[in-house]
Amino acid sequence: MINFYYLSIVKANYTKITMKKQIITYAVLALLSLSACTAESTTSETVESLRTEQMKNFGKAMRSLGNPENRPTEEELKGGSSELSDRRKQILIPSSLELIKSEGFTDADIESKTRGEAGAIIIWATEINIKKNAEIKEKLKL
Repeated sequence: MINFYYLSIVKANYTKITMKKQIITYAVLALLSLSACTAESTTSETVESLRTEQMKNFGKAMRSLGNPENRPTEEELKGGSSELSDRRKQILIPSSLELIKSEGFTDADIESKTRGEAGAIIIWATEINIKKNAEIKEKLKL
């Protein structure tokens, strides 16, 4: 005859083991989902931390062109040119020069390459900014 007491102990132990497996499985899933969220925020912080102060300032200056006080006036719009007005170029010049100099160029280098033209300085700074952003993205892919 089968001992019913023994069967009840086996069944109780099996239930405990099954519950432990479920708890462990859920705990592992919770940890994995939390670590995935943590890794995502770390990546976005890394992008920002790799940008130099000069790059951040140049980006702020570019975005400031969209502020109401820096938007093109009616008179500037009537000119029909797609080029920035002198007033708007002057907003970008300080951060553009700062970014160019951060690459090791001197005032003499800047003068010889751009002949002091604001548009040429801004274009050069934009090219440097694009190049440095591409380098950062490349570093993060590794």
